[in-house]
Amino acid sequence: MATVVSVARHAGHEFSKTVVEDIRIIAGHGIEGDAHAGVTVKHRSRVAVDPDQPNLRQVHLLQHELFADLAKSGFDLSPGDLGENILTEGISLLDLPTDTVLRIGPDVLLRVTGLRNPCAQIDSFRPGLLQRLVHKGADGKLVRKAGVMAVALAGGMVRCGDRIEAIRPALPHRPLERV
Repeated sequence: MATVVSVARHAGHEFSKTVVEDIRIIAGHGIEGDAHAGVTVKHRSRVAVDPDQPNLRQVHLLQHELFADLAKSGFDLSPGDLGENILTEGISLLDLPTDTVLRIGPDVLLRVTGLRNPCAQIDSFRPGLLQRLVHKGADGKLVRKAGVMAVALAGGMVRCGDRIEAIRPALPHRPLERV
């Protein structure tokens, strides 16, 4: 069963987020009190290009299983460290198709828009971490492991322990790409 391990938010544009007891998701907006919430893009690099583009990165979800993998390489990480809003367990986020809807708890619906594309800030946080989160696979294509981004379709509260259900879109499925 897929579940929420932790939730986090931060009002400022900091790299890491603060783990909290619960977060409120607002439909069409994202996480109440989080710097990346809003209808239009909030990530500074994207705002510089076009501040009016839609915000496809309202909610960042990350798989907890990644932490164990990174620990083998000497990276000891805690919830919120990588800027995720929702840390999950038991769901292979990176294998979901684009437009998968995640039902979290009884009320929240998030639509997965794509892969998080981590930037060089990660190496400022922990030197060498970026190459563990983005690297070339055996086929020569980039492999991104820094979680997925989503938009809020239906709001409500999300807490540690909430169940997560993945509702895949109709075929044909489109693979996740960076957003």
